Amino acid sequence: MRTAYGVDGVRAAERDLMARLPEGALMQRAAAGLAAASVELLGRVYGSRVVLLVGSGDNGGDALYAGARLARRGAGVTAVLVAPGRTHPGGLAALSRAGGAVVNGAVEEGAVADAALRAVARAHLVLDGIVGIGGKGGLRPLAARLARAAQESKASVLAVDLPSGVEADSGEVHGDAVRADATVTFGAYKPGLLVDPARGHTGALHLVPIGIEPAGPPELEALQFADVARLLPRPEAESDKYRRGVAGIAAGSAQYPGAGVLAVAGALRSGVGAVRYVGTAGAEVIARFPEALVHEGPPSNAGRVQAWVVGPGLGSGQDGGRLVDDVLGTDVPVLVDAEGLRRLDPAAVRARTAPTLLTPHAGEAAALLGVARAEVESARLASVRRLAAEFGATVLLKGSTTLVAAPADGIPVRVNATGTPWLATAGSGDVLSGLAGALLAAGLEPLDAASVAAYLHGLAARHASTGAPVAAQDVAAAIPAAWREVHG
Repeated sequence: MRTAYGVDGVRAAERDLMARLPEGALMQRAAAGLAAASVELLGRVYGSRVVLLVGSGDNGGDALYAGARLARRGAGVTAVLVAPGRTHPGGLAALSRAGGAVVNGAVEEGAVADAALRAVARAHLVLDGIVGIGGKGGLRPLAARLARAAQESKASVLAVDLPSGVEADSGEVHGDAVRADATVTFGAYKPGLLVDPARGHTGALHLVPIGIEPAGPPELEALQFADVARLLPRPEAESDKYRRGVAGIAAGSAQYPGAGVLAVAGALRSGVGAVRYVGTAGAEVIARFPEALVHEGPPSNAGRVQAWVVGPGLGSGQDGGRLVDDVLGTDVPVLVDAEGLRRLDPAAVRARTAPTLLTPHAGEAAALLGVARAEVESARLASVRRLAAEFGATVLLKGSTTLVAAPADGIPVRVNATGTPWLATAGSGDVLSGLAGALLAAGLEPLDAASVAAYLHGLAARHASTGAPVAAQDVAAAIPAAWREVHG
């Protein structure tokens, strides 16, 4: 499991470790890891040109000490000081002893020195050490201009701990921020490095262990292959289709019959024993999947199921509303997606005795919260937590980094990034709903069902795409390949 800790927890762990180490030892560990990552990006150190964008915090010191190491190996290193009067003195002295150059970044308040811009333009590698994990808000004008110059140059940009201008705890970006090709973070992942929009500024992410051990539960966690393999349901010798779980799918309409077909496709590849379909697309479902069990409904009379999926492709008619109400009235776990989300009453969801899983995209989440879509997209972590709390449900917020939040306090939010931009295609969410709902039927807890489904769904999209356009039915067909990959 990959875990991410908030700024307060990381700083407390750093203080605890520094009290037991010689002065400066922790910064030297960070600088060594940063220098090693710089070497990997440069390939050839001797004769390369490296520019350090140095702010007033400890990550500016990390950049300076790393720059000194590179200078001793023959790189031409120039430190551009963003806050000259507050630069880390030890790091600055180390760089000077190693033969590095120093440039004042500002001519006067708000104006960038030509020498600084020339250095950035000629660099092979730029280290972003402007702002540390405690930074709030976007970059100030001088730092923003230097960050833009780095972006416009041909240099690789390596962020120190996190890209300057992004919020470490939330993943929010308010104003200008560095967009790095890679980020080296120290001791523990920070939530903002794993959550969009900040994740889009991070580039390739590398963790350098420096010996800190944050206390308490993490803020964020991400499943890895071993976690998914452990959670996936597998039949035993005495299993039958009912013991393996029966998933109910209430989806599709005359206008959108394909939504029902795609939800069934995802469910059939989940590991459950059977899939029971209720809706107007029964003929289309049977034509494609003769193994599906089709019933005219209502869901409460359709037969035994261990979980229901409701919402994909229901349309706006009264029949869809009745399906949602009927499913929510059952005493088994329920996943609500798409059109079903538009009919939700938070009080009715909170009153359910069985678990509920909601799977909105940003637009649907915005409607549920009564805010603009841009607000959800800019504050994804806060939005998914708020939705889970208000509805008393587990919430899977779809996106380039999918987030899953449980309704109870103190449980880390799960983050998933296994997908591909090709996954943004009609019907892919219906496949995800069927897959996640069926994992609920197989006995997984909502947080696990949602995060495992998101992981497999994204991995399947990679298998189906291989860099080319992909359709939702291709994603469903590739789920077994993703399953096999996870199990090795």
